[in-house]
Amino acid sequence: MKPFDFVQPTTTDAALAALAEHSPNVRILCGGTDYVVELKHGEQSPGVVVDISRLEDLKSIELTDAGLRIGAGVTHTEIMAHPLIAEHAPAMIEAAHTVGAVQTRNLGTLGGNLVTCVPSMDSGPVLLALDAQVTILGPKGSRQMDLSEFFVGVRKTALEPDELLLDVIIPTENLGKPAGFIKFGLRKGQALALVNAASAFRVEDGKFKDVRIALGAVAPVVMRASKAEAVLEGQAVSQDLIDEAAKIAVGEAKPIDDFRASKEYRNSLIEVGTRRTLQAALEAANG
Repeated sequence: MKPFDFVQPTTTDAALAALAEHSPNVRILCGGTDYVVELKHGEQSPGVVVDISRLEDLKSIELTDAGLRIGAGVTHTEIMAHPLIAEHAPAMIEAAHTVGAVQTRNLGTLGGNLVTCVPSMDSGPVLLALDAQVTILGPKGSRQMDLSEFFVGVRKTALEPDELLLDVIIPTENLGKPAGFIKFGLRKGQALALVNAASAFRVEDGKFKDVRIALGAVAPVVMRASKAEAVLEGQAVSQDLIDEAAKIAVGEAKPIDDFRASKEYRNSLIEVGTRRTLQAALEAANG
């Protein structure tokens, strides 16, 4: 591990001041389940590490006028146990259950999972399927953007070095929206996703409404399968259409060959995962 300076602010203002003072040679630490490993094996010093684990502004889950607000410092275990998540976004609990081991879920945070921005992240697909937004704080104040815009590339987000992810908001109109999530790995626990998927939609007058299909580990960032969504939108609910949308989703993704799985195998998982999450959302819509 290379030497670095360490700052542990107790307020958001102090954290932003530390980021501004030391930018761009600064990194943020919260749960540390990913970044501590990087620190141990990194060839370069990060300069200054700002530990934001004591910031209370990042730890709440609450209903607001904008929707369900989840602080960036909320852990996966807290997501799994919170009644507001269970009531308004239960698919998030399904996704949180698949994150690492118990110890990882106890320490790892929602914000850390998003900011790390690996294609196989488990929290991204559900949030993307629910049209989540993120709030970012920086020296010029706060800004908000769609989660789809937050993901820029592999381990690259829209955050500037002097900015901080404050929270994730699921819009009011999407609270309780029927959704499903699935993850495929090489084993049941503590596995990176070969493919993960989430789907969400409503059924109105027997037709698909506001369809969202999100896929992870199949492109440089978590992505929407917009062509597959379009096949379903406004159409009468049927298994044949679900099967067709699942096949189309395969053509939109860009999975890779690596030591964990071939492109062909991942394509099969994309089709299966899309179909199963659409079916799960339909079951939720039917009560």
